[in-house]
Amino acid sequence: MARWDPWRGCHRCSEGCKFCYIHKGDQKRGMDTNQIVKTEKFYAPVEKDKKGNYKIKPGQLVFLCFSTDFLIEEADVWREECWNMIKERSDLTFLFLTKRIERFMDCIPPDWGEGYDNVIVSCTVENQERADFRLEIFDSLPIKHKNIVCQPMIEEIDLSAHLEDIELVVVGGESNRNARPLDYNWVLAVRSQCAAHHVNFEFKQCGTHFIKDGKSYTLQVRELCSQARKANINLIF
Repeated sequence: MARWDPWRGCHRCSEGCKFCYIHKGDQKRGMDTNQIVKTEKFYAPVEKDKKGNYKIKPGQLVFLCFSTDFLIEEADVWREECWNMIKERSDLTFLFLTKRIERFMDCIPPDWGEGYDNVIVSCTVENQERADFRLEIFDSLPIKHKNIVCQPMIEEIDLSAHLEDIELVVVGGESNRNARPLDYNWVLAVRSQCAAHHVNFEFKQCGTHFIKDGKSYTLQVRELCSQARKANINLIF
């Protein structure tokens, strides 16, 4: 796996952004997250070594814009170059998450057609209101590989009406001492929805404040992913 952040910075745009770890980390470093700027890694996918080989080896999954949003407005002037690099590196698979799925059709390249084979788009939803709005749009978009990410999940969500053509659903809680709680019953409900539609499911992480069997637990950050794995409820079809 590799990571590519052609720009940095983002704006809070919905309820799921309230305790964004990117904003929190930038604040500690004295950085303004609301300033969207190109990074020195902008051309990372096409950089080559002295022998003329790509530095990012073929066959990898590349996490794109995991500290920002690939569809953010300020990046409109740079995105075409990114699409060109994604097209050049057809030997890599690029995955990005977005809370701005309503901008998708305004952000794709002219030759997108029904989608690029090497691009996975993950639509992020945090509550039922955002799920209803974003996924209704997501359903109709020409994308070959679609995921849904419920992270942070801040209330119970019914995805049943939007699971056709979805390859994977990821669920996770919020990581912050003030985090909103994640109820394990919500996780299991989404798992059941995925099972009924034969959609892959991953429980990515617990929340800092986690509810199970009616009991509340406070977990350390280092425990969030490991405790989710211990639940052993992931589905692969």
